[in-house]
Amino acid sequence: MKKVTVGSYRKDKYYPKVVKAITHLLKESDEISPVKIMLQMGNLLPKDYEAWIRGQVPCLERVLHGNLSKASRILRIIGFHAHDLNMIPHQHAYRQRGSKQRQLRFSLSGDSGVEMAYARHFRWNQSHEKKQAMIERILAEQSQEL
Repeated sequence: MKKVTVGSYRKDKYYPKVVKAITHLLKESDEISPVKIMLQMGNLLPKDYEAWIRGQVPCLERVLHGNLSKASRILRIIGFHAHDLNMIPHQHAYRQRGSKQRQLRFSLSGDSGVEMAYARHFRWNQSHEKKQAMIERILAEQSQEL
């Protein structure tokens, strides 16, 4: 497994895809989450997400496309990139839709660190103008790379 660190995360092959997904989500909202990013990147299909949120799947990792190492790397990149954008982290509780309202699990292991990483959302806490400038800058950088 390739270790993603503060010094290496921008060189990771998933970094451009994560940045693109975050930028797209920030165009629509001031909050991002790993689940929405995974949906945006295509690592999680909407039908699989719906099955998980209804409690039909025991944990989110069962329906993610790719292996758990890839998901772990993406989670770390999300955290590092959100930190670079000065976004504020906060924990979100995912509950099953319907009558039971039980807490949903993300991981097969149930490890608290992994569960917290998936449930951590990030909020934009700066002006709308700064957000627009950041989005435009990132889109320009991505178009130059192509």
